[in-house]
Amino acid sequence: MHIDHDGIRPPLTLNIPAIRPNGSAPRCEHLDGVVPAVPREGGCPLCQKAGGTWTKLRACLHCGWVACSDDSPSQHGRAHYRETDHPVVGAMEPGSSWRWCYVHQREV
Repeated sequence: MHIDHDGIRPPLTLNIPAIRPNGSAPRCEHLDGVVPAVPREGGCPLCQKAGGTWTKLRACLHCGWVACSDDSPSQHGRAHYRETDHPVVGAMEPGSSWRWCYVHQREV
């Protein structure tokens, strides 16, 4: 690991390649330093508590919180972003590499 001349280590960042939908989207800096967290739930706990349903599940890549998507009636994933400022979520579907940045309002 590189250490600056003053002995301070720079923050850990991942070398995540840019995903450019249609070849035009710039890389999202909100992915810098994100170490994808392990999802903590197998469903949206807020929907489960309220007896609701969801369309798709999203996992916060910052803390692992699992919540329902914007396609779902309660949009708990978006609510988590508003409460925590954790901007990037990933799809919970097996084999999917889909990620969304709430700040940029686009896939990343």
